[in-house]
Amino acid sequence: MVDGMLENDNLNFKYKLNRPLVMRSLRRSNIRKKIVEYLFKINPSSSYTSEIAYSVKTTPTNVIGAIRGMHSRYRKEESLIELNIVEECSENNNIKLYRLTNFGLEIIKNINKDITQD
Repeated sequence: MVDGMLENDNLNFKYKLNRPLVMRSLRRSNIRKKIVEYLFKINPSSSYTSEIAYSVKTTPTNVIGAIRGMHSRYRKEESLIELNIVEECSENNNIKLYRLTNFGLEIIKNINKDITQD
């Protein structure tokens, strides 16, 4: 019970600390926002690039850029992986799957809560 409380406190602290950067990143890219919303919707499942692209109506290249960063269009420091919102999980070392981290889940829950309170 204590470990769970500490983890929750740690997530709340990270949320408060990183919220401005996360919000800026999501505001700057509609693709990032759609990816996060899609991964939240399918949570706890993970998804692969082309499936995410199909679901958010964009190209796999845009999905990879938003998740991992790509040149100047998708800055690495604002990528979903760098912000610890999304994590990569490999299946059979050939297929890369993506899912929300616990921090990502907390971010989305808090953003949704903030929206409903406004």
